[in-house]
Amino acid sequence: MKLLQGDCLEQMKTLEDNSVDAIVSDPPYGISFMSKKWDYDVPSVEVWKEAMRVLKPGGHALIACGTRTQHRMVVNIEDAGFEIRDVVSWIYGSGFPKSLNIGKAVDKMDAAEAQLARRYNFTEWVRSHDITPKQINACLGASDMGRHYTDILPTGKQPAIMTREHLEACRHLFADVPQWVEDECDKRSVESENFKRREVVGSKKSSLGGTVAAGERDAGFIAEHKDKSFNITAPATEAAKQWDGWGTALKPSSEFFTLCRKPLSEKTIAANVLKWGTGGINIDGCRVGTDAGWSYPSGAGGNGFHGGVGRKADGSRKDACESTQGRFPANLIHDGSQEVLELFPESKSVAGKKILSTSNIYGGNSLLSSKTKGTDEISGYTDPGSAARFFYCAKASKKDRDEGLEAMTAKFAPTMGNGIGAKEHDPETATPKKNTHPTVKPTALMQYLCRLITPTGGTVLDPYMGSGSTGKAAIKEGFDFIGCELDPDYFNIAETRINNEIK
Repeated sequence: MKLLQGDCLEQMKTLEDNSVDAIVSDPPYGISFMSKKWDYDVPSVEVWKEAMRVLKPGGHALIACGTRTQHRMVVNIEDAGFEIRDVVSWIYGSGFPKSLNIGKAVDKMDAAEAQLARRYNFTEWVRSHDITPKQINACLGASDMGRHYTDILPTGKQPAIMTREHLEACRHLFADVPQWVEDECDKRSVESENFKRREVVGSKKSSLGGTVAAGERDAGFIAEHKDKSFNITAPATEAAKQWDGWGTALKPSSEFFTLCRKPLSEKTIAANVLKWGTGGINIDGCRVGTDAGWSYPSGAGGNGFHGGVGRKADGSRKDACESTQGRFPANLIHDGSQEVLELFPESKSVAGKKILSTSNIYGGNSLLSSKTKGTDEISGYTDPGSAARFFYCAKASKKDRDEGLEAMTAKFAPTMGNGIGAKEHDPETATPKKNTHPTVKPTALMQYLCRLITPTGGTVLDPYMGSGSTGKAAIKEGFDFIGCELDPDYFNIAETRINNEIK
């Protein structure tokens, strides 16, 4: 086990050639997510060349990316020398649409320039006190509004004037607060005369409730807006009527994992797996659905179906020839939300061997689980129902994100050797209480992906560890793990989560 804090390109240079069995990573997507500096671009060709150097010949990698920059990610991976094998799509229904209502924007145009000028005037005043976004965020808790309150003309995109509540929280940062600033924070913006004329035709509650994953928007923003109601208004001008109902973006509902492979060093796959232990995909260990009497082994002591042997419910071994195989793993995974389920067609039973019903995907019998929740056997591949039941994985829950952070103590981490806890810990501040990373992947999803491409007892590398979901998943599956993370705060969170899993 090795956790490395620093730039992954430099940290990977400390690793030996052909020393890891698989790479599973969720790197920056290059979309400046929440204006984070680390997300300004996708990883370079040089990063993937270094990653390929440490990967064994025939070893696979699964690299995540969003829909807008998937092409840039794949081109860099391919230019580094990887063979592109497939793309695994993870589909979910809880994405937050970030679309501008063009009809409303048209009605607000009469005040747009005045609003922008006042906002930049405010951010210039904030910067004149040498106040940084980090200082502001520290005063506001989990909020990430500091970047908006310090936006720079003309490169800034979302300048904002502080709310009265935020001004009071940050007042001690300023030597003096002039009256015009006080007034701006009470008023905040110039009201559009056209917008004020819009007729209220209804209301709706904010969609930032429990259906939105905590990582989609920062926790402070959600806490501030989730219980608010908003008026539904009709266009006031003829131009706005023409563009009413038009927007600028689709709702995000999918992310992609590029499946790629380092070229073989031997002439055949068979020869390569015998020499290096890499080159194949763990098909049987990742099948969907199992026989009611036993399940594929996982976690410590095994990582999915392997060696021609499974286990009965009591833990004893059972010959594979006596088992019933589930469905072949597909390149599609979804979160089980109703919105996604409705997109899948109903499927009928197909004559064949008897297997356990998998209709209750929420009961644990999904593509990520070897546990069965019932005993009814049916004739056919599975029971009738939505085809979605074969591709289920929920988004990261609050429990999954924060597990171990409350219970762990700073004293525990330094006791773990082999790179974990290698840096000094301040007992008062070292142990995080909450996972603040904005793009946490569910551990169950990363478990499945690790299991899919990592041989038994192998080592998983994650060059962009983030808050440690891949490391946590690798430990759960019985693999060794090497992770790199540049940000010291995220490194601390990852270290704590992974240490907790080891414990």
